[in-house]
Amino acid sequence: MSGKPRLTYCNGRGRMEPVRWLLAAAGVEFEENFLETREQYEKLIKDGVLMFQQVPLVEIDGMKMVQTRAILSYIAGKYNLYGKDLKERALIDMYVEGITDLMQMILMFPFSPPEAKEKNIDSIKERATNRYFPVFEKVLKQHGQDFLVGNKFSWADVQLIEAILAVEEKIPAVLSGFPQLQAFKIRMSNMPTIKKFLQPGSPRKPPPDECYVETVLKIFKK
Repeated sequence: MSGKPRLTYCNGRGRMEPVRWLLAAAGVEFEENFLETREQYEKLIKDGVLMFQQVPLVEIDGMKMVQTRAILSYIAGKYNLYGKDLKERALIDMYVEGITDLMQMILMFPFSPPEAKEKNIDSIKERATNRYFPVFEKVLKQHGQDFLVGNKFSWADVQLIEAILAVEEKIPAVLSGFPQLQAFKIRMSNMPTIKKFLQPGSPRKPPPDECYVETVLKIFKK
């Protein structure tokens, strides 16, 4: 065992991608174990490795962690990305939960039927521009600081830059009415650990394609 966190999931974004983002932003190297067959997944269940018979699975500090939210909370706390007190943590939690709601739409998009994709893109754009991005635009404008909470880099910043880039892949001009978020995107993308993660050859996964969708359905759909 190398001591590096070990991530078990499919070779794609899904629910593991925010974990990759957070570890990378914290400057933590990790190893990955990619599931390719249903048999591999069933063996994890049979061996009692998955508490709720679900992945993502992250092995860290002697624990076999499941449930994305629990994994992310632990990593954020461990690497000092979770605020300085309970109030800051509550703010970070609220921001993260909001971003997660938006990202759920992105997560499910590749699995929607072809005839629904245009409608789903419109829904993502509507939610991003009317419900979620205005919140962060207002926060950044009001306090005039570089980061969302406590003028310090946190889990919320990582989740937001991930979401911005994911939405831009589908709607390139989505930030056109959000100057604060445009500036935030530039700042975050130039932070050394994030800049490294955005380079070709990093553990960051590409947008899901048909091969990824087929693999996920083969492994997890009964």
